[in-house]
Amino acid sequence: MSQNGLAFNCAVITGGGGGIGRALAEYLISKGKKVLLAGRTESNLKSTTQEIGAAGYYVLDTGKTADIPAFVKKITSEHPELDCLINNAGVQRPIDVLKNDDFLEKADQEIDINIRGPMHLSLALIPHFKTKPNALIVNITSGLAYIPFSVINPVYNGTKAWLHFFSMNLRTQLKNTNIRVVEIAPPMVESNLHRERENPDDNKKEHAPHTLTMEEFMGEIVPKFERGDDTIGAGMAAKAIDTWYGAFGGLYEGAAKSYI
Repeated sequence: MSQNGLAFNCAVITGGGGGIGRALAEYLISKGKKVLLAGRTESNLKSTTQEIGAAGYYVLDTGKTADIPAFVKKITSEHPELDCLINNAGVQRPIDVLKNDDFLEKADQEIDINIRGPMHLSLALIPHFKTKPNALIVNITSGLAYIPFSVINPVYNGTKAWLHFFSMNLRTQLKNTNIRVVEIAPPMVESNLHRERENPDDNKKEHAPHTLTMEEFMGEIVPKFERGDDTIGAGMAAKAIDTWYGAFGGLYEGAAKSYI
């Protein structure tokens, strides 16, 4: 279903202090949207808010889901016009079942941030969003949700696959409401996402030519976002999306139509 992708007024972006979150914030501000940032590191949030002209920021570790109800109560009280959630915060950790004694500890943290955080935030904000005419939930997944090339990131790949399918089903369950659900699946993009790898710069173009710069990534997704696409990809992720939906999209749409 395509429609005006910019019909909302005020967005909160988790993980908004840098990377894709910051790029999305700058873009939305350029379109006249009110943007709020949320994240774990106050120094990054404060400097980014000042540099890009965001309306404010909130310190929130999305992996600590017990903190989410209070956060939602506070942000909707202070900014009642809030009608867009962008679940961008995420962590990617290289872990090996045969080499990491702390595999489960790291995996649980990754699951908390990448799965439980977006789920709890989305459900906590749905009652508020139902009062808005054009509400939007955006989930940032990954091309790895479709093809798990990055074998050193088994938990990350799985969390992004979960978020992809959750987005599809959430969209279907909300189809008769005023809340849209959009998935944006980035390919490898130059950012600090690989900060915990042996070479944290292995997602830069000099090491991986198929990597997109942030400008290239935004250049691909913005037209799709503005025209109201539900599932948006760039680079190799766009190819993976087209292939998946080409093979299975019709089957899913049939199931979705039967959902009342």
